[in-house]
Amino acid sequence: MAKPFLKWAGGKTALLPELLKAAPERIETYYEPFVGGGALFFALQSEGRFKQAVLSDSNRELINAYIQVRDNVEGLIRALQVHQRKYRAAEDRAEYYYTIRAKKLTCSLGGAANLIFLNKTCYNGLYRVNSKGNFNVPHGRYKNPTICDEENLRAVSEALQGVELTVADFAEAPQEAGDGDFVYFDPPYIPLTDTAYFTSYTAKDFDMEAQARLAMTAERLAQQGSLVALSNSGHPDVASMYSSQAFELREVQARRAINSVAKRRGPVSEYLIQSV
Repeated sequence: MAKPFLKWAGGKTALLPELLKAAPERIETYYEPFVGGGALFFALQSEGRFKQAVLSDSNRELINAYIQVRDNVEGLIRALQVHQRKYRAAEDRAEYYYTIRAKKLTCSLGGAANLIFLNKTCYNGLYRVNSKGNFNVPHGRYKNPTICDEENLRAVSEALQGVELTVADFAEAPQEAGDGDFVYFDPPYIPLTDTAYFTSYTAKDFDMEAQARLAMTAERLAQQGSLVALSNSGHPDVASMYSSQAFELREVQARRAINSVAKRRGPVSEYLIQSV
Protein backbone atom coordinates (compact mmCIF):
# COMPACT_ATOMS: atom_id res chain seq x y z
CA MET A 1 0.00 0.00 0.00
CA ALA A 2 1.25 3.45 -0.88
CA LYS A 3 1.50 5.82 2.07
CA PRO A 4 2.13 9.58 2.35
CA PHE A 5 5.56 10.50 1.01
CA LEU A 6 5.56 13.79 2.94
CA LYS A 7 4.98 14.56 6.59
CA TRP A 8 2.36 17.31 6.82
CA ALA A 9 1.01 19.34 9.72
CA GLY A 10 -2.37 17.87 10.61
CA GLY A 11 -1.73 14.60 8.76
CA LYS A 12 -4.57 12.12 9.19
CA THR A 13 -2.83 8.74 9.43
CA ALA A 14 -3.84 8.31 13.08
CA LEU A 15 -7.49 9.11 12.33
CA LEU A 16 -7.85 6.85 9.31
CA PRO A 17 -10.21 4.34 10.99
CA GLU A 18 -12.68 7.15 11.76
CA LEU A 19 -12.31 8.77 8.36
CA LEU A 20 -12.78 5.50 6.49
CA LYS A 21 -16.05 4.96 8.36
CA ALA A 22 -17.20 8.40 7.23
CA ALA A 23 -16.40 7.68 3.58
CA PRO A 24 -18.88 5.85 1.29
CA GLU A 25 -18.04 2.32 0.21
CA ARG A 26 -18.47 3.31 -3.45
CA ILE A 27 -17.42 6.74 -4.71
CA GLU A 28 -17.72 8.08 -8.24
CA THR A 29 -15.18 10.91 -7.85
CA TYR A 30 -13.18 11.58 -4.70
CA TYR A 31 -12.16 15.19 -4.10
CA GLU A 32 -9.56 16.32 -1.57
CA PRO A 33 -9.02 20.09 -1.85
CA PHE A 34 -6.43 20.33 0.98
CA VAL A 35 -4.47 17.25 -0.01
CA GLY A 36 -1.44 17.74 2.29
CA GLY A 37 0.05 14.31 2.92
CA GLY A 38 -2.95 12.56 1.34
CA ALA A 39 -3.38 9.83 3.98
CA LEU A 40 -7.09 9.33 3.31
CA PHE A 41 -6.59 9.30 -0.46
CA PHE A 42 -4.00 6.51 -0.22
CA ALA A 43 -6.21 4.49 2.12
CA LEU A 44 -9.27 4.83 -0.13
CA GLN A 45 -7.18 4.07 -3.21
CA SER A 46 -5.80 0.87 -1.67
CA GLU A 47 -9.38 -0.30 -1.02
CA GLY A 48 -10.52 0.59 -4.54
CA ARG A 49 -13.37 2.76 -3.26
CA PHE A 50 -13.40 5.45 -5.98
CA LYS A 51 -13.51 5.50 -9.78
CA GLN A 52 -11.78 8.86 -10.14
CA ALA A 53 -9.92 11.27 -7.88
CA VAL A 54 -9.15 14.99 -7.93
CA LEU A 55 -6.44 16.13 -5.52
CA SER A 56 -5.79 19.83 -5.16
CA ASP A 57 -4.18 22.43 -2.95
CA SER A 58 -3.32 26.12 -3.08
CA ASN A 59 0.33 25.21 -2.45
CA ARG A 60 1.96 25.05 -5.89
CA GLU A 61 5.16 23.42 -4.68
CA LEU A 62 3.20 20.66 -2.95
CA ILE A 63 1.14 19.85 -6.05
CA ASN A 64 4.32 19.95 -8.14
CA ALA A 65 5.81 17.28 -5.86
CA TYR A 66 2.77 15.06 -6.45
CA ILE A 67 2.99 15.63 -10.20
CA GLN A 68 6.70 14.74 -10.27
CA VAL A 69 6.08 11.56 -8.27
CA ARG A 70 3.25 10.61 -10.63
CA ASP A 71 4.97 11.47 -13.92
CA ASN A 72 8.73 11.24 -13.30
CA VAL A 73 9.30 9.02 -10.30
CA GLU A 74 12.60 7.50 -11.49
CA GLY A 75 14.14 10.92 -12.14
CA LEU A 76 12.92 12.09 -8.74
CA ILE A 77 14.42 9.04 -7.06
CA ARG A 78 17.80 9.74 -8.68
CA ALA A 79 17.70 13.37 -7.48
CA LEU A 80 16.79 12.29 -3.95
CA GLN A 81 19.56 9.69 -3.93
CA VAL A 82 22.02 12.53 -4.61
CA HIS A 83 20.61 14.50 -1.67
CA GLN A 84 20.75 11.44 0.56
CA ARG A 85 24.34 10.64 -0.35
CA LYS A 86 25.59 14.23 0.04
CA TYR A 87 23.68 14.82 3.28
CA ARG A 88 24.95 11.66 4.94
CA ALA A 89 28.53 12.36 3.83
CA ALA A 90 28.50 16.02 4.84
CA GLU A 91 30.83 17.03 7.65
CA ASP A 92 28.26 19.63 8.66
CA ARG A 93 24.78 18.38 7.80
CA ALA A 94 23.13 21.59 8.98
CA GLU A 95 25.24 23.57 6.53
CA TYR A 96 24.11 21.35 3.66
CA TYR A 97 20.49 21.68 4.81
CA TYR A 98 20.62 25.48 4.92
CA THR A 99 22.28 25.59 1.50
CA ILE A 100 19.30 23.75 0.03
CA ARG A 101 16.81 25.75 2.11
CA ALA A 102 18.20 29.02 0.72
CA LYS A 103 17.18 27.98 -2.80
CA LYS A 104 13.77 29.11 -4.00
CA LEU A 105 11.41 26.15 -4.29
CA THR A 106 10.36 25.82 -7.92
CA CYS A 107 7.71 23.82 -9.76
CA SER A 108 10.19 21.45 -11.37
CA LEU A 109 11.79 18.06 -10.77
CA GLY A 110 14.61 19.71 -8.82
CA GLY A 111 12.14 21.77 -6.82
CA ALA A 112 10.21 18.63 -5.85
CA ALA A 113 13.44 16.87 -4.81
CA ASN A 114 14.44 19.87 -2.70
CA LEU A 115 11.03 20.01 -1.04
CA ILE A 116 11.08 16.31 -0.15
CA PHE A 117 14.67 16.62 1.11
CA LEU A 118 13.74 19.56 3.33
CA ASN A 119 10.64 17.77 4.59
CA LYS A 120 12.69 14.74 5.63
CA THR A 121 15.45 16.71 7.35
CA CYS A 122 13.79 19.83 8.79
CA TYR A 123 12.51 20.25 12.33
CA ASN A 124 9.56 17.92 12.97
CA GLY A 125 8.96 17.46 9.24
CA LEU A 126 7.14 20.79 9.24
CA TYR A 127 6.26 22.77 6.12
CA ARG A 128 6.09 26.50 6.77
CA VAL A 129 6.82 29.60 4.72
CA ASN A 130 7.24 33.27 5.60
CA SER A 131 5.33 36.22 4.12
CA LYS A 132 7.58 36.13 1.05
CA GLY A 133 6.79 32.48 0.43
CA ASN A 134 10.27 31.26 1.44
CA PHE A 135 10.62 28.00 3.36
CA ASN A 136 11.84 28.93 6.85
CA VAL A 137 11.84 25.81 9.04
CA PRO A 138 15.10 25.14 10.93
CA HIS A 139 17.22 22.03 10.54
CA GLY A 140 15.96 18.93 12.37
CA ARG A 141 17.76 16.58 14.71
CA TYR A 142 17.59 13.22 12.98
CA LYS A 143 20.43 10.74 13.21
CA ASN A 144 19.90 9.00 9.87
CA PRO A 145 16.71 10.14 8.09
CA THR A 146 15.43 8.26 5.06
CA ILE A 147 15.45 10.90 2.36
CA CYS A 148 14.76 8.57 -0.55
CA ASP A 149 12.20 5.82 0.11
CA GLU A 150 12.32 4.24 -3.34
CA GLU A 151 9.77 1.51 -2.67
CA ASN A 152 7.10 3.88 -1.37
CA LEU A 153 7.74 6.53 -4.03
CA ARG A 154 7.14 3.92 -6.74
CA ALA A 155 3.99 2.73 -4.96
CA VAL A 156 2.77 6.34 -4.69
CA SER A 157 3.49 6.92 -8.38
CA GLU A 158 1.36 3.90 -9.28
CA ALA A 159 -1.45 5.04 -6.97
CA LEU A 160 -1.47 8.49 -8.61
CA GLN A 161 -1.83 7.25 -12.18
CA GLY A 162 -5.01 8.71 -13.67
CA VAL A 163 -5.50 11.10 -10.75
CA GLU A 164 -6.13 14.76 -11.55
CA LEU A 165 -3.72 17.04 -9.69
CA THR A 166 -4.41 20.74 -9.68
CA VAL A 167 -3.44 23.98 -7.94
CA ALA A 168 -6.76 25.48 -6.94
CA ASP A 169 -8.72 27.26 -4.26
CA PHE A 170 -10.62 24.82 -2.04
CA ALA A 171 -13.98 25.99 -3.43
CA GLU A 172 -12.92 25.74 -7.06
CA ALA A 173 -11.71 22.16 -7.49
CA PRO A 174 -14.87 20.35 -6.25
CA GLN A 175 -17.44 22.82 -7.53
CA GLU A 176 -19.01 20.26 -9.90
CA ALA A 177 -19.26 17.51 -7.26
CA GLY A 178 -22.68 15.90 -7.02
CA ASP A 179 -24.48 12.60 -6.53
CA GLY A 180 -22.11 9.73 -5.83
CA ASP A 181 -19.12 11.97 -5.16
CA PHE A 182 -17.27 12.40 -1.86
CA VAL A 183 -15.46 15.59 -0.82
CA TYR A 184 -13.11 15.61 2.16
CA PHE A 185 -11.83 18.95 3.50
CA ASP A 186 -8.89 19.02 5.90
CA PRO A 187 -8.12 22.76 6.22
CA PRO A 188 -5.65 24.50 8.50
CA TYR A 189 -7.39 24.26 11.86
CA ILE A 190 -8.87 27.05 13.93
CA PRO A 191 -6.31 27.28 16.78
CA LEU A 192 -7.44 26.26 20.24
CA THR A 193 -5.07 28.67 22.01
CA ASP A 194 -3.35 31.96 21.25
CA THR A 195 -0.01 30.14 20.96
CA ALA A 196 -1.27 27.32 18.71
CA TYR A 197 -1.38 29.25 15.46
CA PHE A 198 -0.11 27.39 12.44
CA THR A 199 -1.68 28.65 9.24
CA SER A 200 1.32 29.56 7.10
CA TYR A 201 1.74 26.52 4.90
CA THR A 202 1.29 28.98 2.09
CA ALA A 203 2.29 32.63 2.13
CA LYS A 204 -1.36 33.63 2.63
CA ASP A 205 -2.78 32.69 6.03
CA PHE A 206 -6.03 30.74 6.30
CA ASP A 207 -8.03 33.13 8.47
CA MET A 208 -11.53 33.11 9.97
CA GLU A 209 -13.01 34.61 6.82
CA ALA A 210 -11.62 31.64 4.87
CA GLN A 211 -13.04 29.26 7.51
CA ALA A 212 -16.50 30.80 7.08
CA ARG A 213 -16.21 30.55 3.29
CA LEU A 214 -15.27 26.89 3.67
CA ALA A 215 -18.38 26.22 5.75
CA MET A 216 -20.55 27.83 3.07
CA THR A 217 -18.79 25.80 0.36
CA ALA A 218 -19.37 22.57 2.28
CA GLU A 219 -23.08 23.34 2.68
CA ARG A 220 -23.43 24.18 -1.02
CA LEU A 221 -21.78 20.90 -2.03
CA ALA A 222 -24.04 18.96 0.33
CA GLN A 223 -27.06 20.64 -1.27
CA GLN A 224 -25.72 19.53 -4.68
CA GLY A 225 -25.96 15.93 -3.50
CA SER A 226 -22.33 15.09 -2.74
CA LEU A 227 -21.31 13.57 0.57
CA VAL A 228 -19.05 15.98 2.44
CA ALA A 229 -16.73 15.40 5.39
CA LEU A 230 -14.47 17.88 7.16
CA SER A 231 -11.92 17.86 9.95
CA ASN A 232 -11.24 20.80 12.24
CA SER A 233 -10.26 21.57 15.81
CA GLY A 234 -12.63 21.17 18.73
CA HIS A 235 -13.13 24.93 18.84
CA PRO A 236 -16.58 26.41 19.69
CA ASP A 237 -16.47 28.45 16.48
CA VAL A 238 -16.32 25.23 14.48
CA ALA A 239 -19.48 23.94 16.16
CA SER A 240 -21.16 27.27 15.40
CA MET A 241 -20.12 27.31 11.73
CA TYR A 242 -21.48 23.79 11.14
CA SER A 243 -24.63 24.06 13.27
CA SER A 244 -26.85 23.72 10.18
CA GLN A 245 -29.08 20.66 9.97
CA ALA A 246 -27.06 19.71 6.91
CA PHE A 247 -24.21 18.53 9.16
CA GLU A 248 -23.51 16.15 12.00
CA LEU A 249 -20.55 16.89 14.31
CA ARG A 250 -18.67 14.18 16.16
CA GLU A 251 -15.77 14.61 18.56
CA VAL A 252 -12.76 12.39 17.90
CA GLN A 253 -9.43 12.12 19.70
CA ALA A 254 -6.35 12.84 17.62
CA ARG A 255 -2.69 12.78 18.48
CA ARG A 256 -0.80 15.89 17.42
CA ALA A 257 2.52 14.83 15.90
CA ILE A 258 3.93 18.34 15.40
CA ASN A 259 4.50 20.45 18.50
CA SER A 260 7.61 22.17 19.78
CA VAL A 261 6.94 20.66 23.23
CA ALA A 262 6.99 16.86 23.10
CA LYS A 263 4.58 16.35 26.01
CA ARG A 264 1.94 18.37 24.14
CA ARG A 265 1.85 15.85 21.29
CA GLY A 266 -0.82 13.83 23.08
CA PRO A 267 -4.49 13.34 22.20
CA VAL A 268 -6.67 16.40 21.65
CA SER A 269 -10.32 16.74 20.70
CA GLU A 270 -11.14 17.43 17.08
CA TYR A 271 -14.40 17.60 15.16
CA LEU A 272 -15.23 15.21 12.37
CA ILE A 273 -18.07 16.87 10.47
CA GLN A 274 -20.28 15.00 7.99
CA SER A 275 -23.15 16.00 5.76
CA VAL A 276 -26.38 14.14 6.48
